[in-house]
Amino acid sequence: MNLESLTVALRPRTAWEAVELGTALTRRHARAIWVPWLLASAAMFVAVNALAWGVGMMWLAPLTMWWLKPAFDRIPLYVLSRAVFGTVPGTADTLRAQFTWGVRWLLPYLTWRRLSPVRSMNLPVDLLEGGQGAEARARRRILVGPSYGVASLTTLLCVHFELAVYLGTISLALLFVPPEYLARTAQGLWEAMQAPPTWLDLTTNAVYWLAVTLIQPFYVGAGFGLYLNRRTEVEAWDIEIVLRRLAARLSRASAPLLLALALLGPAALAPAWGQEADTGTAPVAQEAGEPDPDDAGEEVPSGPPTLPAVFGDVADDAALREAVARAYEDPTVSPRRTVTTWKPIDDEDEEKAPRDMSALARLAEAIGKAIALAGEYGLWFLAGMLAIVLLVTARRWLPWLRGGMRRRVREDAEIERTPTEAPAPLPDDIPTAVRRLWQAGHARDALALLYRASVAAMSARANVVLVPGATEAAVLRASRRMPEPADREAFEAMVRQWQYAAYAGRLPAEDAFEAQLALLADRFDWRRGDAPSTEVPA
Repeated sequence: MNLESLTVALRPRTAWEAVELGTALTRRHARAIWVPWLLASAAMFVAVNALAWGVGMMWLAPLTMWWLKPAFDRIPLYVLSRAVFGTVPGTADTLRAQFTWGVRWLLPYLTWRRLSPVRSMNLPVDLLEGGQGAEARARRRILVGPSYGVASLTTLLCVHFELAVYLGTISLALLFVPPEYLARTAQGLWEAMQAPPTWLDLTTNAVYWLAVTLIQPFYVGAGFGLYLNRRTEVEAWDIEIVLRRLAARLSRASAPLLLALALLGPAALAPAWGQEADTGTAPVAQEAGEPDPDDAGEEVPSGPPTLPAVFGDVADDAALREAVARAYEDPTVSPRRTVTTWKPIDDEDEEKAPRDMSALARLAEAIGKAIALAGEYGLWFLAGMLAIVLLVTARRWLPWLRGGMRRRVREDAEIERTPTEAPAPLPDDIPTAVRRLWQAGHARDALALLYRASVAAMSARANVVLVPGATEAAVLRASRRMPEPADREAFEAMVRQWQYAAYAGRLPAEDAFEAQLALLADRFDWRRGDAPSTEVPA
């Protein structure tokens, strides 16, 4: 692994910062991740739904896609593990690698490790390091252990995000339903869900697949970020990178230094040779035939140590010793943990020390044991007496208890019936009656009469029968059956004018009122004094 080629600034991070780092890497390499993910998962989605439809159990399709998540999790992990070292694989390379990369780990992750809450961190440990047996278990324990809680919470958050996207997409479809059809649509959906047709199953399965496609790569990226952070903490990748860069700079500067030493070395040694020549001392040659001590393996007597003459005395700095001791006490250097275990009170292996108790202490101990014994058996005695009392008095309180648990019969309240008066018949001369009410100051009554007459005329002309209590919206929908567009426009203007007056308190001006009355009288032939006879809803 070439740490110098890392494209991520490594430093010790908190666990949640590592999760954010993983999601940022996923966003950065989104195209390289989602394109092969869509191609692979879409093919599996079509195949699984076709098989489920063939056997008549469409609910198996989303369950199978959910269970196969670890197989698709290899795609974002493959891309991210190479992208952080500067090599972003292409779509074809990623898809081709899925046939061989990490295949031996599919069986564990699709069986007994499928429901692990820290699967996002275990996947990089197993697939990228390739350990086996005890070695892999030890690596998972070291890397995953300190981040187990954050990894589990990340899994829980991603599950909730998937659920939110799934339900939100389904709810979004209901926003396009007009309000007047919402109740009918909801009822129809509920009835369809009791025995869902194939198209509804396919739609919900596709929505779930889209939710998983959107969230799952971020989940894998978060686990990869936690994995990078733990390896940085355990193996000090950030320090190793700095040391390697420093070594590279020194190696580049070593050649000029060696050249300078080669040129200046003889000049520095020349005075020493001259001094040796002046003293007139020369090494005495060994006599012929005398064995060499080195060849004979004999030890040459060693002289006094030369290090103090070169470097001086060793400095004994108390501050340095204290700093070194503090460094070794750092929990990151010497990690320790406290393990709490249960230990029997009466340990037969340990010899009990003889106790020298006075008479008063022995008396106090005996009194304490007697009180404890009386308390224990006294409680059992009270419990037995209470059970006997309950059994003796059962015939008194048991009927009351049964009566309290019995469901009370709810008496139906009397239905009050109030006779309703039939609406007054329309006058023969509608324009004159409406004008009379308007001029008398009863503008709202005039508009109400005009609205009733218009609805009656519309019903007759459109050949429809309105239900009692029909709303303005229902009346407007019924008016669309009138053959003449001018009649529909005049009636719609009348309904709007009535709504402004009835609900907003905005009465029309007298000129607008007269113009509307004249238009309706002309369109519905009220000038001949023919009042519509159709009954209108109250």
